[in-house]
Amino acid sequence: LNKSEWFEKYAHKIPPQFIDLSFINYSNKYINSNKIHIRIKRMADILLSLLLLFLTFPIIFVVAILIKLEDNGPIFYKQVRTGLFEQKITIRKLRSMRINSENNGAVWANKNDKRITKIGSYIRKTRIDELPQLINVLIGDMSLIGPRPERPQLEEKLNEKIPNYKFRHMIKPGLSGWAQVNFPYGSSISDSYEKLSYDLFYIQNKSIWLDLLIFIQTIKLILNMKGY
Repeated sequence: LNKSEWFEKYAHKIPPQFIDLSFINYSNKYINSNKIHIRIKRMADILLSLLLLFLTFPIIFVVAILIKLEDNGPIFYKQVRTGLFEQKITIRKLRSMRINSENNGAVWANKNDKRITKIGSYIRKTRIDELPQLINVLIGDMSLIGPRPERPQLEEKLNEKIPNYKFRHMIKPGLSGWAQVNFPYGSSISDSYEKLSYDLFYIQNKSIWLDLLIFIQTIKLILNMKGY
């Protein structure tokens, strides 16, 4: 086994410096030819998103009231993220930070971040704040499973510092992904490097079964309040 194959087989990740032309050709071939997988994935995205929105609407409603009561600020927070083929998409989250927290520019959140509100701390741990992105899944901007979309402002640094970073945009971003269930919340360039290695593994090995495994593990993380 070469280094890339060793990491893929035993660590279930592919460090970005090991990406070569064969990976690119394989991924392009898969994306362009496996239409059955794409259709099944899209149908599952729509059906599960509708089900999840129906089941979680009471939770979203109660959280929305608590967010409003805490500081009388807006309930939702809108962000531009990078989507498939580096197209810009707009996502909405239940607001977990204080008003105008990023007036000085986009920065990663970290543990004990003073910008996070009281209710925000809870909804981030349970990932409730991400639920409005189910709308993005329904309209086709995102999938339930895939690399998490990042903000363009932060990606400028990541593209400079991390080799082959742009390859994560070869597939739709997701509400959860292989990186999210295998690596804690990242708040640095080195963390983003590790997350990318898991994203590249997912791109190389994507399947309905891997999506199902990630979905189940995501539910476990939510129940254990392992969000951030």
